[in-house]
Amino acid sequence: MEAQQFKPITILGAGSWGTALALYLARRGQTVRIWSIETSEINAMITDKANNRYMPGFSLPDQIQPMADLAEAVQDVEDIIVVVPSAGFRQTLQQLKPLINTRNRIICAAKGLDTETGQLLSEVAEDVLGKEFKFAVLSGPSFAREVAAGLPCAVVIASHHHVFLNDLTQRFNSPVFRIYTSDDVIGVEIGGVTKNVIAIATGISDGMELGSNARSALITRGLAEIIRLGTALGGKLETFVGLSGLGDLILTCSDNQSRNRRLGLAIGKGRDLQEAEKEIGQVVEGKRNAELVAKLAERHGIDMPICETMWQILQGKITAKEAISILLSRSSKSELSV
Repeated sequence: MEAQQFKPITILGAGSWGTALALYLARRGQTVRIWSIETSEINAMITDKANNRYMPGFSLPDQIQPMADLAEAVQDVEDIIVVVPSAGFRQTLQQLKPLINTRNRIICAAKGLDTETGQLLSEVAEDVLGKEFKFAVLSGPSFAREVAAGLPCAVVIASHHHVFLNDLTQRFNSPVFRIYTSDDVIGVEIGGVTKNVIAIATGISDGMELGSNARSALITRGLAEIIRLGTALGGKLETFVGLSGLGDLILTCSDNQSRNRRLGLAIGKGRDLQEAEKEIGQVVEGKRNAELVAKLAERHGIDMPICETMWQILQGKITAKEAISILLSRSSKSELSV
């Protein structure tokens, strides 16, 4: 299927990931409308023909149409990608609801939990829009700047609607953006949420110069925590050892392009938390979601010591050094125990 046959698509969220997806789809010849709740961001993109705030160094081709008016942005389109920070996901869908109908299909490319309820974003979409809307989630190891640069990656798109899943595969799949499909929406979402918290932990470890062995242990035991939570919520085990689980976890924990890892590095080096956030300059989803993941685990009776300890650090209840001591002093147990 040629890219020219696709209808225009709308991206809600003009941050680094939204812009990267827009650049990728435009490069394939597709018309992309991009919207932000921050009108100043859109105006700057129109004037500069670039997103100099979130994705400097990349010119916006004519196929990308920045729009400040949400109604105009979604008029006569079928597929809408939502890439806003998780804290704004519910509000964005509430703004969107009166402007769309059930022929529209929603793709969630955000990673996080609802700050009001702790719900998965798929649950928020069902709450706000209803069960009639087709929903998919896109996740996996994919740094925005590398996607914008056309470097190869592989991601997962999950949906319960097979025609929708096939359409999205045709729209996105290419030799530099490999698509794998899944029907495990919950599993794909959980992997994307919890890996950010584990990345803060590995960043702290590396900031304290605890070595490669410690980083490897945190990644591996972090994966065990993700699997415990994810399977308890209905996700499939195999999802968590795939791209949206282990793949995304390795990427986020091991490369300094990760904002979550960089926040952890700063904490491990004794930097002030607020100062580190300001320096990063963008939303750090792991910080936002550490509390929500910890509470979700508690509600379901799931043991997640790394995530729980990260939340205590971020609250200022314990220091990074105390956290390491707590984790290392836990009683020995079978590696395979739940």
